[in-house]
Amino acid sequence: MLTWGLLALLGVIAGRYARELAGGFGPDPADTRKEARAALSHMVRTVPVPLRPFVVEGVTGVAFGVLAWRHAATPELVPALLLAAWAGVVLTLTDLRCWRLPDIVTLPAYPILLIALAPTGRLMIATACGLALAGIYLILWFGRPSGIGFGDVKLAGLVGLVSGAVSIDAAIVAGVGGQLLGGLWALGLLITRKGTRNSEFPFGPAMIAGALVALLAGA
Repeated sequence: MLTWGLLALLGVIAGRYARELAGGFGPDPADTRKEARAALSHMVRTVPVPLRPFVVEGVTGVAFGVLAWRHAATPELVPALLLAAWAGVVLTLTDLRCWRLPDIVTLPAYPILLIALAPTGRLMIATACGLALAGIYLILWFGRPSGIGFGDVKLAGLVGLVSGAVSIDAAIVAGVGGQLLGGLWALGLLITRKGTRNSEFPFGPAMIAGALVALLAGA
């Protein structure tokens, strides 16, 4: 119980940094590298004190604590899951505000997660699941580039990688769950008349929510 509480507290602090990093990204930067350097520089100078209304910090803290509790039987997986959760918070905030999934978050996440998963003995199956889900999204992107961005393809690989480390079933749940949640989001836009059948919306948060459901469901 103490460990879960400490990790939840760590999540609160991590949420503060996630909020600051996400806030450094804009919708259409002229120079993505310059933007990334500025965002990272701003983040590292952040004082780790939660800010009102504490939503981001609270959600990140709860996610850290619950994931650590849910996977207490496989503690070797927990570091990778927490790293993925933090990246998911950053990407969700950025995609909701800017309709972007910045490469500075998604691309470095691959080697970091591969290193974190290496001691678990599940690296091969995790990598296979990551490649499979990324391949599916790549096909969807080729079929309808206006419906799915290439950033979603990169994110799909991460979702498959992390959920696949838990189990193949978890990877399936993550993939299907993301599509279902995205469909519900689109249906909500239609019902509330805030969109049409051809309306676009940020799909990353639905994919990340589907992954979280899969990770909480476990094996």
